[in-house]
Amino acid sequence: MSRHRGALAVALLAVLVAALGVYLYLKATPYQTEIDHGPSPEARANPYLAAELFLRKQGLSVGHANGLDILPSLDPHQHSLLLLGDRYNMSPRQIDQVMNWTRAGGRLLFVAESLWDEKLGQSNDLLLDRVELRQSLSKDLKQPPPNVGEDPYPQLTKLYLEDEDAPAYAGFDTAFHLEDPKNLAQAWANSAGATHMMQLNSGLGSIIVVTDADLWKTPAIEQYDNAWLLWYLTADTRVTLIFNTDHDSLPTLLLRYFPQALVALFALIGLGFWHFGIRQGPLLEPAPKARRQLQEHLRASADFLLRRNGQAGLLQALQQDILRRVRHRHPGFEQLGVAEQWLVLARLTGQPTRAISQAMSPRPKQRLSSVEFSRQVAHLQFLRNAL
Repeated sequence: MSRHRGALAVALLAVLVAALGVYLYLKATPYQTEIDHGPSPEARANPYLAAELFLRKQGLSVGHANGLDILPSLDPHQHSLLLLGDRYNMSPRQIDQVMNWTRAGGRLLFVAESLWDEKLGQSNDLLLDRVELRQSLSKDLKQPPPNVGEDPYPQLTKLYLEDEDAPAYAGFDTAFHLEDPKNLAQAWANSAGATHMMQLNSGLGSIIVVTDADLWKTPAIEQYDNAWLLWYLTADTRVTLIFNTDHDSLPTLLLRYFPQALVALFALIGLGFWHFGIRQGPLLEPAPKARRQLQEHLRASADFLLRRNGQAGLLQALQQDILRRVRHRHPGFEQLGVAEQWLVLARLTGQPTRAISQAMSPRPKQRLSSVEFSRQVAHLQFLRNAL
């Protein structure tokens, strides 16, 4: 009967599962969706990846580098060099190399990175000072450009081209303004309140200075005419983007060429701190040069054995020594019974059997007092000496 009920329950459960499956199949509606996993590792590592892909799509040869070490291998003829990374540590020698490359026919584009300091008569951007342009804040301009109120897109930068009715619009940061105190610029682009791009000649080449390059990063490059402007500035050239123009610092050079000297220096500094450091606690008195007495050695050895083996171990060692001596004096001693062994010991040592029994019986595991332990040791030593 129980087997029949079990089979019925299994069948009922299978029917319920099948019914649930059919219900879900009829109600479920398949659909497709796109899951955004964010930018790829390449896009996170290269903020100008979209700009590179766009220029390649226009038929330009595009590459990028992390420093100016690649400059000697770049032919300046029909070549654009875009310095889009930080240049605060750019050395004068590197600036000379870039300027010579540009004068030989290259096209240089870089971002102005520092404001002009009237008191010092310079900025912290050596390359910007070399081309004799200045950068300031748009809010510090004394007089706004004319027709500001008539501009329908005051926040966008306009680039006017010949034979074009409407300008191209770019999304430069309008917080900064470029100045040309010596009227060297051949072309420029303005927003309603400031100038954000200038172009000037340099030997056989040309220089383009912009207030920022964020408009060519992802996703800003797809806005307005930002992508077109980048293509326009680099058209008919091979393009090299450089994100990092920092020269090696002194610590980096020392670590590269003198690692052993640095290790020795740090070790010497550590030893100096250790030698002159403040001691915690009084100084230890030097150990006396006199040799220790034999009694001190014996006491130290006894203390060590007591700590290591305990009282029972020391007493057992004395008892074994007594038994070894009595076996030597009385052959066949080990074959006697315990009572007969006590009688032999009493006869050889002159002690009563009761005292022999107390001394040679196994000791309990509990620890003896110092007085009892000393008395027991003295008694055993007396028996051993008497043999």
